[in-house]
Amino acid sequence: MKNCSPLHAHLGHKHGVNQSLKTIFGTLFMTALLVTSCDPKDNNEDTTSNSEIEVTTPQEYKNIKEQALANHTQHFNFNAEDGSIMFTTTNGSQIHIDGNCLTLNGNAITGQVDLEYAELFDKGSMLTTNKPTMGVLPNGDKSLLISGGEFFIEATQNGILLDTNCPLQVTIPTSLTGGDDFDMTLWEGTIDENDNLTWQENNDAAGQNGVFLDGTLYNVFFASFGWNNVDRFYSDPRPKTTLLVSVPEGYDNLNSNVYLSYDGEDTGLANLDQYDPVTGLFTEHYGQIPIGLECQMIFATAHNGNWRYAIKSVTIAEDQTYTFEYSETIVATEAELTLLINGLP
Repeated sequence: MKNCSPLHAHLGHKHGVNQSLKTIFGTLFMTALLVTSCDPKDNNEDTTSNSEIEVTTPQEYKNIKEQALANHTQHFNFNAEDGSIMFTTTNGSQIHIDGNCLTLNGNAITGQVDLEYAELFDKGSMLTTNKPTMGVLPNGDKSLLISGGEFFIEATQNGILLDTNCPLQVTIPTSLTGGDDFDMTLWEGTIDENDNLTWQENNDAAGQNGVFLDGTLYNVFFASFGWNNVDRFYSDPRPKTTLLVSVPEGYDNLNSNVYLSYDGEDTGLANLDQYDPVTGLFTEHYGQIPIGLECQMIFATAHNGNWRYAIKSVTIAEDQTYTFEYSETIVATEAELTLLINGLP
């Protein structure tokens, strides 16, 4: 019989009056998913034993993450000679770009330009695209960021990347990310060889880049294309610890990820970006996890074009090792997994 205990832990423990609708909706959805996933007649039913693990290839996992990002990507076209242009995204954000500032190899361009744009406002979308919110501390360690919106912007002409010699602007309604927060600042994202995204705070000496709160809007100014983020560090005064996570045999940081969703935080997602091939363990070795933190620990990988995942509701204890068994995993579509993650406590 299928072990469905990881999902049972998600049907409670919501915080605050404002979470009531989310609790009802999330509970109904997850109950339906639980029933479907545990029905022996369902196509997603997984009765595979640990000795019969179907190991996902790194390419399969990369493909499913790229598809998720493509599903969040919008495309706009304009003429460079039109000068200053504004586009509105499907979520209501605004992109401001000046075609007169676009260059190719240092030279001004003319003609048609293709603009590619993606924005992520919830932890479900951050997980499926593998774009968590981990920021670099002054000492080089990494810790969770709470996001006011992360976005990618890129301009090309005939498939060739362009540069800009004047600031870009994105305006984000604060209603998309939980409301106004005066502590938000601008962060730039870099992706390493293992496809992990890390955020570095943008400390522009000239003061031209940054986040400015205007009523219910974040006005974000930045100097270059790529990944940018409106963020602040998660704050918790409790003592901190490291932790280790064991995943099913055959899985590592090339074909899977381990994430942490902090209870009560809807716009931040931590990930364990370090993996020890000798011990076979994912690790948070920075010592930034609060002891006593209630969170959801998530194992994620691909399965035949869908997602295979498992979720554990845990209270962080000092120097603990947590284990995911293959028999605990469930298969879901991208839409199902996104909704499930967004419905977590």
